Amino acid sequence: MLLKNFLPQISNLLVFILITSLLSFTSCQNTAPQEKEEEKMEVSEEESGFDQALAEKYGADEYGMKKYVMAFLKRGPNRDLDSLKAAELQAAHMANIGKMAEAGKLVLAGPFFGNDDLRGIYIFDVQSIEEAKALTESDPAIQAGSLVMELKEWYGSAAVVGINDVHPKLSKTPI
Repeated sequence: MLLKNFLPQISNLLVFILITSLLSFTSCQNTAPQEKEEEKMEVSEEESGFDQALAEKYGADEYGMKKYVMAFLKRGPNRDLDSLKAAELQAAHMANIGKMAEAGKLVLAGPFFGNDDLRGIYIFDVQSIEEAKALTESDPAIQAGSLVMELKEWYGSAAVVGINDVHPKLSKTPI
């Protein structure tokens, strides 16, 4: 029940993050190098709102972006659990999500709507697929074969790291 209450917020947050990341990536791809230098000279850091300390805290590059590893959670082969076992496994899965988020390794997680094979995502703040693989292997749903993961490196807004700072201020009901 708690997860159903959480789905709309995660969906809206994910759409916002993906759109802002794509817009940021597209704008840096569509600007010629000489135009970028001219823009830098025309707009001071103070005028642009740039915050050096925040950029460093979030690990941002010059475009405000950074590397993550995204995990696509997919339906696994072991899905025929009775309702009690399924609920226990879901609770353990959610506890593991909380543990990874508290450790600062998981910056975003959430399920997809519908009942397709693609069940949800994780976005890890790690430097390698190997690190993300070790984290996904800690998930009880992965261990049980209820879910499998596909891992991809992703270049997105460094602001994604701040989600775990902001989300508790938005949620009336803890996850």
